[in-house]
Amino acid sequence: MDMFEILKKNKDNRPLAERMRPETLDEFVGQKHILGKNKMLYRAIMTDNLSSIILYGPPGTGKTTLAMIIANTTKSEFRQINAVSSGVSDIKKIIEEAQNNLKINSKRTILFIDEIHRFNKLQQDALLPYVERGIVVLIGATTENPYFEVNKALLSRSMIFELKELTQDEILDVLKNALESPKGLKEYNVDIDEEALKYIAYNAGGDVRRALNALEMAVKTSERVEGKIKVTLEDAYECIQKRVILYDKNGDYHYDLISAFIKSMRGTDPDAAIYYLAKLIESGEDPMFIARRIMICASEDVGNADPMALVVATNAATAVSMIGFPEARIILAQATAYVACAPKSNACYLAIDSALEDVRKNNDSGVPPYLRDVHYEGANKLSRGIGYKYPHDYNGYVKQDYLPKSHIGNKYYIPKNIGYESKIRERLNKLKEVYE
Repeated sequence: MDMFEILKKNKDNRPLAERMRPETLDEFVGQKHILGKNKMLYRAIMTDNLSSIILYGPPGTGKTTLAMIIANTTKSEFRQINAVSSGVSDIKKIIEEAQNNLKINSKRTILFIDEIHRFNKLQQDALLPYVERGIVVLIGATTENPYFEVNKALLSRSMIFELKELTQDEILDVLKNALESPKGLKEYNVDIDEEALKYIAYNAGGDVRRALNALEMAVKTSERVEGKIKVTLEDAYECIQKRVILYDKNGDYHYDLISAFIKSMRGTDPDAAIYYLAKLIESGEDPMFIARRIMICASEDVGNADPMALVVATNAATAVSMIGFPEARIILAQATAYVACAPKSNACYLAIDSALEDVRKNNDSGVPPYLRDVHYEGANKLSRGIGYKYPHDYNGYVKQDYLPKSHIGNKYYIPKNIGYESKIRERLNKLKEVYE
């Protein structure tokens, strides 16, 4: 007996989140961008013409629920496994059944794999030929970005649908429905403050399961007054307390958040940068990881437009390593604000990448003899260093070629007319005018 049959036979013993799980697409809340009535996925489910898909999104957004709705809707055989507890043998058994169903009954099989990102390469490879030949229709569910975690060959044979966090209003609708539904909390005769409902909806962090669990806890632990269970804002606070920020230090959301943080500093928006910094801190990110990102931005995006940016960022990293949270939040905020507000130049970044590309692709004629090392016996006999002009003998600058002869005239560092770098640009231009 699979999970879906067990849940159907034990409704009374299930948590509220399970009892309120939608059974049809019309009951499904949210995800209108993929499940609106004019959308392809909606039509494919309703007409029982589903092809292999991967459902990707945060916890509590309806991936498993959608799979259960498909199970209730389809005329195909429906099988479900969890990637954590299943192996290649389980896949082979289902494939064998699917082949028999297709051959004897002309009936296809839909295979739902929860947490498909947990399957290793061998397990995914074992599934691939049967998905490709249409012996099974795959529904994979994952909280991880499938483009990072799922076999590329399997991806190419599946459509990817991203499920998004439910909005506060959508979760509020689900909570109100749970209070009024006979399969929900109607029998409890609940009197709940509107602010308490809104508090739960907001602090669920887009996870409808978490919201329903908190509501059930609040109802079952609150006092009955005059025949009604009274739930206050204080009760709601005790049941959910802190808003969950979706974050996995090794996952997709981690990279999205740090990307937004860096791009806000690069874009000279200190308010956005500080906001994303706050999300990183509140999510439990390593303060030194944040400090390293600030240092990189200070060099890559600010560069010589404000050389102090790297000094501030580096000193901040040192201070953070010595102090730690909670005070480190102030140091990180100071460095973030400085780098965000600084003038921007990526000239150094462009320079080194251009030079690296040149080094990798092109041969050169070697270091000019007059620039070669002379700190050893016999260097003079090899004509090393002969003809070198020592700049300090010429008031700090003298014209001579430093690049290999094959590369003379190549330009890598091109200072921009921004911040302090404009002064660098001006000085180099003046030297060129005087000495050339």
